[in-house]
Amino acid sequence: MWSGQDKVWLHYVKDIIAADVYSAVFLASYLRYMGLNKSHVSFLEVIDLQKYKVIKQKHKVRAAIKERANVPFVFVVCRN
Repeated sequence: MWSGQDKVWLHYVKDIIAADVYSAVFLASYLRYMGLNKSHVSFLEVIDLQKYKVIKQKHKVRAAIKERANVPFVFVVCRN
């Protein structure tokens, strides 16, 4: 993919790893945007083994993350 090019991955603030400063700034701004708009919730689902449920609806996922994320056997997973 990058044959003939020497890329050095650098570790930036907030656990961002990128090959150059511009990519790191773009990723940081995108993550901030997603965090402010809570758009990432539509790509998540919550698996609750205590209640034997898989929660997929956006508003229920947001509520489950807020209320039950620290409970044992409740997992937040990505749909991808």
